[in-house]
Amino acid sequence: MAASAVPRTQPRTGEAVADDKRVVVLVSGHGSNLQALLDMAAEPGSGMAVVLVAADRPGAHGLERARRAGVDTAVVRTADHPDRPSFDLALRDLVAARPDVVCLAGFMRILGPGFVRAFPGRILNTHPSLLPAFRGAHAVREALAYGVKVTGCTVHLVDEEVDHGPVLFQAAVPVEPGDDEDRLHERIKQEERRLLPLAVRLLAEGRVRVEGRRAQVVTAEGVSR
Repeated sequence: MAASAVPRTQPRTGEAVADDKRVVVLVSGHGSNLQALLDMAAEPGSGMAVVLVAADRPGAHGLERARRAGVDTAVVRTADHPDRPSFDLALRDLVAARPDVVCLAGFMRILGPGFVRAFPGRILNTHPSLLPAFRGAHAVREALAYGVKVTGCTVHLVDEEVDHGPVLFQAAVPVEPGDDEDRLHERIKQEERRLLPLAVRLLAEGRVRVEGRRAQVVTAEGVSR
């Protein structure tokens, strides 16, 4: 599938950025969800700034998207650390001073307690299924193999379990005749690109309330479902 064109944007500086909500994005691959976040942050008056994009792979195309947008980048490789806890701590120390929100946008590493506990209630993930169905790295493939008629995506807060934290948004995507993994996944990504920037904005603005397993959006009229 051909890569989409990446618009060039000018980084903002000075007071405008200083007052913005700060978003750190973790990526592993192509970065289409990252691009949706960069586009949101580039909108006049967005009040959001992507201040760092970090990857676990130096070849992740998401890093190039960030550089073109004038965003700082970094790479933290698992191969450079003796075990997962040390990788988590290195990533935590890199991110530590930066975020109002940490967003996992196609980040294909499981984050352990050393990272998750450093940013309680501030980490968002998007997953290509209607959780709790089809957790893990092969959700689209498994949904097709199971023969479901509807799958989708879930934007959720991250806790210390895999694909488990409170759900903020979900969107259903019908499985169409003739779908293969790539075709279905692309339609799911379209929903992710719609929901993830909204979720990041709401969390950064303090408009998400969590009670047990329920994540609710706080509006001017009160709390929505």
